[in-house]
Amino acid sequence: MTDSRIVITGIGLTAPNGDSLPEFRENLLKGVAGIENIETRYMGTVHAGVCHFDPLRHQKRKALRIGTRAGSVAIYCSREAVGDSGLDWEKQDRDRVGVYLGVTEHGNVETENEIYNISQFDYDTRYWTHHHNPRTVANNPAGEVTINMAITGPHYTIGAACAAGNAGLIQAAQMLRLGEVDVALAGGVSESIHTFGIFAAFKSQGALARHEDPAKASRPFDRDRNGIVVSEGGCVYTVERLEDARARGARIYGEIVGYGLNSDARDYVLPYSVRQADCMRMALKRAGMEPRDIHLVNTHATATPLGDEQECLALRELFAECPDTYINNTKGFIGHTMGAAGALELAANLPSFEDGRIHACLNVDHLDPKCDAPNLVLNDSLENKRVDVILNNSFGMLGINSVLIVRRYEE
Repeated sequence: MTDSRIVITGIGLTAPNGDSLPEFRENLLKGVAGIENIETRYMGTVHAGVCHFDPLRHQKRKALRIGTRAGSVAIYCSREAVGDSGLDWEKQDRDRVGVYLGVTEHGNVETENEIYNISQFDYDTRYWTHHHNPRTVANNPAGEVTINMAITGPHYTIGAACAAGNAGLIQAAQMLRLGEVDVALAGGVSESIHTFGIFAAFKSQGALARHEDPAKASRPFDRDRNGIVVSEGGCVYTVERLEDARARGARIYGEIVGYGLNSDARDYVLPYSVRQADCMRMALKRAGMEPRDIHLVNTHATATPLGDEQECLALRELFAECPDTYINNTKGFIGHTMGAAGALELAANLPSFEDGRIHACLNVDHLDPKCDAPNLVLNDSLENKRVDVILNNSFGMLGINSVLIVRRYEE
């Protein structure tokens, strides 16, 4: 076990409004959403966040036929993260590379499609694909990355519901400090829009967004919000120990200085502000910081009435006396990318360290008084703000909460 400082040296992502960090960031600052209407089996037209990356950039057609959409998202993001990091991949000891990817759920897409396919043949299992098992095992997205990139170190996915993107990065930091790996590819991925089940479940729960304009359907904190926009996406980071990154002259996006993971232990789906606040305190304590040390909080808020209210209760409790702390949200632009949310939303804000800009919450036409959090950035981005520390919230079903704190790197 070491006390090494852990830093981010590469970012690869695909989001509904961008397939690289520069494109993603530009669209966030311009107020460009990436939500559109799609047709899904048994449901008809639904709003969704669809990614438009080119999977053939890093995969052969045969691999696409055998593998999964989540695997393709993970491979694209991982390859881009390594390229962005400047690592000499050909000389890298791949026994010492770990892959830790957060997911919400995995295998639903493939199972639904395969059951539908055999239904066309009177459910004759002779037509069931022999690719089913490797497609649906829980480690699939991370495993597909190792096959594509010839990584022989440890890999696994982290099932942490919508807290999973942060959890992937937390796992990376822990494994690097333990000395188990020298480089980690970590973050989160989601293929959720390709399963009708998730749309149907949110609809039956009364939590699926509806709006005449899909670009305005995802509206966290707005008085008229009515639910989640389901989205796909992914974000993978190259994560290293500081001494290794400095030795090779790497660009450093930020330093992971604090994190928290805890559970509500109360309900399957209802959030709990008390434990969310506790999780933020845990991360602050680990970072050796007070709430006033945070310059930007990116919220988890998904545009469900109770979920947004509960998080804002926690935010008011911690940051009411912090005039230099600003609060924003990314889901108005991209919807809820589930297991990728924490990782993608962190990436949305890391450029603030350099450009001094804070992207706004989108689609807040009438702020819900119950969501009136201190210094909430609404509709227009802020300019010329010093951002040194970002706190990133990500909460999930079954009461799992994750918080990540990243600081501007300074020697």
